[in-house]
Amino acid sequence: MKHIILILVFISSLTAGVLSSQLISVDEKTSTANIKIDKIDIGMSGFISHEIVEGHSVILKNIEVLSFDTVSKIATLKMTSYDALRNNSLPKGKWKVEVGDTAILAFGYTRGVLIAPDAEIYYRITRSVKDLQWVHPDIFATILSFHGHPTPLREDFKNLSISNSIGLIFLFLDQKLYTVDSKSFKILNISDAPLKQTEIKLPFYSRVDEIEANWFGAGSSELEHYELHYFKLLSKANPENTKLKEAIKSFKMKAKK
Repeated sequence: MKHIILILVFISSLTAGVLSSQLISVDEKTSTANIKIDKIDIGMSGFISHEIVEGHSVILKNIEVLSFDTVSKIATLKMTSYDALRNNSLPKGKWKVEVGDTAILAFGYTRGVLIAPDAEIYYRITRSVKDLQWVHPDIFATILSFHGHPTPLREDFKNLSISNSIGLIFLFLDQKLYTVDSKSFKILNISDAPLKQTEIKLPFYSRVDEIEANWFGAGSSELEHYELHYFKLLSKANPENTKLKEAIKSFKMKAKK
């Protein structure tokens, strides 16, 4: 029970509200910008809002927190093209990111989806966390079926995030709960969650019996191993995360026994 309480405390801190801060510097050559903020997690994503005229703003870039100096309180943001809203019928402005524009982070962190191997674990965690609006994994399974991916790809998680305004992905793997930013796929937290796993439903627990598959291509094969697949997705997005490396090593050692 104490582990669930710790998870609750962390999630509550994440869902406390959207973070916003004005840009104090912009470097177009490196596609980075800086903000000054009291506290922020590396890997958090968001966007930059630029005011055109008073009361009217436009979103210019996606952003991801690359680093944070706890002494100077300065965070460095990586800027990429904004792709959440696309409409080729609308004109595109030529506005550029400027000092004074607003960085908005942790947007959508009040909504999350849990990837779990069975119904018991899914409901124990989601029913314990009241501060978060849980999006049922049935929706994700439907998206996967539409794209013909019985094996979820990272781009599928991004599509889920955009289409359902989801900010956080939670993955239960080998008695640990991984809290992940849905767009950057960076790990924000790893919590112990020693819940007994009674079965495995692939690719994750949902009430959808079957996910349609493409004839060929990435994601078209049936998922064979729950933990190894999601560990692989996390490793690609978090290659330097030592806690993740240790968890994967521990899992593989237990699997050999």
